[in-house]
Amino acid sequence: MPFPDLPRPAPGDVLLVCTCYEDGEARWGGLLDEVGARREGDTLVLDDGGVRLRPVEGPGWDYLHGGNVPALIPDADADTDAVAPVAVLADISVAYGGDGPLLVDLAVTPGRGVRVPSARLGEVLAALLDGTLAFDDLVHGMDRRGMYQGDHGRPAFRAPIPPPRRSFPALPSSGAALLVRTAFADEEGWRALLDALGGPDEDGWVGADPDPDEIDVEHYPLAALVVDDRSFEGLLPGQVPALVPPEEHTTLVALADARTFADPGRPLTVVDLYDAPGHAAVLPCRQVGSLAANLEIGNMDFHEFVAEDGVRPWWEK
Repeated sequence: MPFPDLPRPAPGDVLLVCTCYEDGEARWGGLLDEVGARREGDTLVLDDGGVRLRPVEGPGWDYLHGGNVPALIPDADADTDAVAPVAVLADISVAYGGDGPLLVDLAVTPGRGVRVPSARLGEVLAALLDGTLAFDDLVHGMDRRGMYQGDHGRPAFRAPIPPPRRSFPALPSSGAALLVRTAFADEEGWRALLDALGGPDEDGWVGADPDPDEIDVEHYPLAALVVDDRSFEGLLPGQVPALVPPEEHTTLVALADARTFADPGRPLTVVDLYDAPGHAAVLPCRQVGSLAANLEIGNMDFHEFVAEDGVRPWWEK
């Protein structure tokens, strides 16, 4: 594990982890002023709700992602009240983009994340800790950008509620994208999907070595390592981030699920691993390569490919 363990928080405390550094210095942006808190020793007490945050910083956590957090907190997944069911990340989007902090689920579906407005952090955390708000409520209240009760439109595809906790193996480490089969009833449909993506090579990749003269820039080919393993049957988007090894910067994970083999265009459910881990975009398979390519060069953000409820997506116009 390339990241050091996070400190085990005191009972009732919530970790607030800085994951953005410049020249070894923590970059919090304006978050510490925006959340409304008073300092008591090494903790921050939020004015709205009285939740105690324990700021954690150190360059060893530079670029730590939400999906990797649960594995770094001792006993974070134990059946105990000693560890808060959520952690808070101040990442690069907070430091330089002005986004709200990222809340990471540690208890129900560990590794998935939702952003909240900085000014509402105390209110939301207090409700999570006293049980009046569940993490599922946050997920179902996200807008297209992954912000809880944000004003950027509701996603067209509602996030499915994961079943009671189920163990999956780690996904392969990859610096590109992963194409993971999660439905196994239609073998012919799976082969047709792989053919539509250029067919797998001898190393198990699709689209890894396209002919530059044959590339359709409107439908850029998806380069992805294929994962065809029944161990991942039924895997849902929110369960994905914690399964992605931290050794490589995996671009995205695309799930070939039941919808892929039932709907026109062979849509894939693509999972965000960074801005709002577990957030999903449902795209025709021919469009997923363009998403991956744009993410890799920083040309577009994940949320730009999340369809809005009641609005025709731009790729269909």
